[in-house]
Formats: sequence, C-alpha cells, structure tokens
Amino acid sequence: MEKISLIGCGRWGTFLGWYAANYRGFGLDMYDIPTSPNFIELKETRKNPYLSLSDNMVLHDNLPAVLKNDAIIISIGCQYFRGLCKELNAYDLKGKKFLLAMKGLEEPGSKIMFDVMREEIDQDIHIAVLAGPGHVQDYMKKVPSCAVIDSDEEETKDFWIKTMQSELIRFYYGSDLIGNQVGAALKNVIGLAAGILDGLEWHGLKGALMARAPIEVGRFIKHMGGNPQTAYGLAHLGDYEATLFSPYSHNRTFGEKFAKGEDFGKLAEGVPTLKAVKAIADKENIDMPICQALYKAIYEKADIKTTLNSIFERNLKKEFDNFC
Repeated sequence: MEKISLIGCGRWGTFLGWYAANYRGFGLDMYDIPTSPNFIELKETRKNPYLSLSDNMVLHDNLPAVLKNDAIIISIGCQYFRGLCKELNAYDLKGKKFLLAMKGLEEPGSKIMFDVMREEIDQDIHIAVLAGPGHVQDYMKKVPSCAVIDSDEEETKDFWIKTMQSELIRFYYGSDLIGNQVGAALKNVIGLAAGILDGLEWHGLKGALMARAPIEVGRFIKHMGGNPQTAYGLAHLGDYEATLFSPYSHNRTFGEKFAKGEDFGKLAEGVPTLKAVKAIADKENIDMPICQALYKAIYEKADIKTTLNSIFERNLKKEFDNFC
C-alpha cells in the first residue's frame, strides 16, 4: 500500500496524516469540509500553527477523492461523526479499513464511535480505534510516546499497528475495545476537573483526583461492558499527564478558564462527553461523584467551590469499598 487517506484536518488529524506521510512514508490524501477554518488555512498556506505539509500530502475538497484508498484515518469532532457516517454510507466502502482517532462519546446516547459507525454503515468494512497519550507539540519536538490500537478483528488491529508503528510512537495491541474507547473519552472529562483545580489554584487536589478518577471511570467502563482495569491503561490513566497537566490540553485549559470565568473558545471533547456520561450515570444509578460535581458546575452553573466541597461531605467509606 502506497497511499492512505485522512478525513478531518484539525490539530490531531493533521498531525496523524503528517506522521503517516513523514514517519511511515505513505502518500496522503486529506479531506475536510471546504469551509472549515482548518482546511482553509492548510489550503492557503500549507501549514498550521504546529507543522507544515510535506509534498506527499495532498488536500482535497471532495469526499470521494479520499475514498479511493483502502486505509482511511478519521479524526473529527465526535458529535459530528454520525452525520459523516451517513454520508460515507452512500459510497462503496467494501473492504476498506478505518482508524478512528477521536476520543469522546456521542451525546445524548453515550455511544462509542465504533458503535456509531457500525450502526450507520451497512457495508463490509473494518474498524479500529486509536487511544492513548500524545500531543502534537511534543511529537513535533520528537518526544516519543505510546498509544494503543484496538478492534474487534485481530487482522484489522494488526494491520493498523504495523502501518503506524515507528520509533516516535510505540503502538500496543488493545484487548478491550469498549474499555479503551470509554476510558479515552472520560480522560477528557477528568481533564476538565484538573483544569478547574488549576483555575482555583487547588493544585494539591490533583493527586487525589488521579487516584480516585480511574476507580470511578472503571465503574462506568464495567457498566458499558468493558474491563474496569482498562481505566489504568494507556487509554485513560496513561493519558493523564497529557490531559491533566499539559498546557497543550484543550480540556484542562477549558476547565482552568471556566474556573476563572473566562471563555476558552475551542473544542473540548470532555464537555459534551460529560453530558453523555451524566445521562447514563443517572439512569443506571452509577456512583460517579466527580462527574456529577462537574456537571453541576459546568451545565447547571452551580458555585464551583461549593460543588467540589460537596464531594468531601459524602458518607465516609474505605478507600477500595465496592472497587469498580
């Protein structure tokens, strides 16, 4: 295979395309909505704030142009993914391999992206998902990291790992398709909480957040049908440095600015994901005090300090009571 495709020219998607073109040597066909500011910037300047497009990266303003290749990476906002899948289903996709590089849940149904694609595309396609830590800014400085790729098909998982593996990113074979997607989505939610703590200058609470959040997330993963231990893997806990501490994290920055009464103005996937999680937690009576407190603060405009303090007023319990 000499060429692959990319749908979605945002910060992360464009980097993955650049990585495939420059670290793996593939020709890359790239598509985004022609009116997208990201696409317009790349078309006019062949660069964004993080990287410059190489000669083997070709921009297209029509979807069919990137569907001619058999391997396709998708990286768009999770709330727009179902609409894209409906559009994709109008074309012949038989046998094509997709790598979903988004980290979020569809709101309001709390659907993982893998399920959304299976629901909307009634063709013989092969789907894998990508999760784990890593920021474009660090990768462009040649700082190596790890990630995980998962699928319900071993051959598809193996294909994408061997296609993407390099000295910059070490890819692990995932063993929990549901847990890796749910864990990746909820690390964005925990990133919101970390940012709020930064905004309040309650930095000392981040250690407690890191200890308690995977337990809470593990409960949710278990409810969704995954393995709660996946919350301690690359998709969730392994992504905490990049999401809870990094200045590059959109979710952490959103939380920090929210706590200060400022507007972030960029996509933070944790915000709609939080709404999706809250709906399931309420319906199924899942104990998720961190997410419940975040929802009250962000969506119900409750006082932030009072809301966070309410967590400490809960009934006393042993640290590992009802673990997951």
